[in-house]
Amino acid sequence: MSDFSWKIRVYYEDTDAGGVVYHSQYLNFFERARTEWLRARNFDQSRLAEDEGIVFVVRNMDIEFIKPAQLDNEVLVSVNLKHVGAASLQLSQTMIRISDQQLLAKAEVRVACLTARKFKPTRIPKNLRKEILQ
Repeated sequence: MSDFSWKIRVYYEDTDAGGVVYHSQYLNFFERARTEWLRARNFDQSRLAEDEGIVFVVRNMDIEFIKPAQLDNEVLVSVNLKHVGAASLQLSQTMIRISDQQLLAKAEVRVACLTARKFKPTRIPKNLRKEILQ
């Protein structure tokens, strides 16, 4: 449906003493790319909560670590929308090292749309649905 890529550099704070990215940092990289994917469609997380009364939360994530990202690598993190449900999104994400196009990690992510106040499932607003499907 829609593809989006976001470039990031691996910093010292992302790595262990050997210069290899901590496994938990991949979650942050994937999260940031999803946030930027929404922002590229003129929706940011805080305004969605304030204006639409919704938040998106990760319901499930399956990650495969393929090769290590390392200090100072530039990586491209992609977001590919696979399916839009009434109150959920299914996304596929990859992380590729730019210098050699090596696939480093991939993830399948299910995101739920919840009310911002009570964290109960709710339908994705029509205006947002329309934008993310373009």
